[in-house]
Amino acid sequence: MTQAIAAHIPVLLDQAIEALCIRPDGTYIDGTFGRGGHSARILESLGERGRLLAFDKDAEAVRIAQSRFGDDPRFSITHGSFAEIPAVVGDRGLEHLIDGLLLDLGVSSPQLDDPARGFSFLNDGPLDMRMDQTRGQSAAQWLAEADEEDIATVIYEYGEERFSRRIARAIVARRQDTPITGTRDLADLVAQTCPIKEKRKHPATRTFQAIRIFINRELDDLQRCLEGSLQVLAQGARLVVISFHSLEDRIVKRFMRDVAQGPRLPKGLPVRHVETRGRLQPVGKAIRASAIELHDNPRARSAVMRVAEVNA
Repeated sequence: MTQAIAAHIPVLLDQAIEALCIRPDGTYIDGTFGRGGHSARILESLGERGRLLAFDKDAEAVRIAQSRFGDDPRFSITHGSFAEIPAVVGDRGLEHLIDGLLLDLGVSSPQLDDPARGFSFLNDGPLDMRMDQTRGQSAAQWLAEADEEDIATVIYEYGEERFSRRIARAIVARRQDTPITGTRDLADLVAQTCPIKEKRKHPATRTFQAIRIFINRELDDLQRCLEGSLQVLAQGARLVVISFHSLEDRIVKRFMRDVAQGPRLPKGLPVRHVETRGRLQPVGKAIRASAIELHDNPRARSAVMRVAEVNA
């Protein structure tokens, strides 16, 4: 029986669109097209002169984007990471002309629920985990070759898993006899290895998260995109980022804070505040899903949205 794939419900959709402050004639970027929920709402707010540039690593997401919006002259889609935004924007001569950039991080529901993608241990499938299946190592290939120390480091740093060394040791011991090629294989191995079980949380949750983040260079790409955003955003533009775990949110929070503080100069210099303030100004506090949204979409429970505006 074919596993049904759940439709993707965009998290914090209304809040994100409101935060972008969309102008009908503006130029915007959806750095994580996914299944097009945010892009559709942005296009609804744009007039004939507006433009939307979308990006996604997932070839299936790009196919869906072309099918849904390919005939819309205001829309374009790039198959690639949002880390490539500065280069693409530069090639189009749009540096410092982008009026808003939206990033909805993490894995979409169709990706998570499709066993063939290997993101989840709930259904058995090939241990792939690549958002872009056209390039790079799969999770299975990496686990088959990586040093025990490297595996332990990835699981600890990206999964914050305290039993990372024990899990890495078990993976290396198992692969000497049998390759670990399926999601269920890895999940069962981790479950057998972890001595302490948490309520309502599978023992392999942190390990799967860690390997997925590493395989897709998620945190590196996020840092590159945030730094590159300063090259593409116009004065008064909005940067809107939705994160789903503490590692992502910490990077976003620190970036917005550090850029907002501006250069640190010695005390007593004869300079005005306007000459020392940072390029960004945080807008409001971090936003989380409401009780109503959580009821309709439980996957929104860990979502955190942060917003910043480029100073004039």
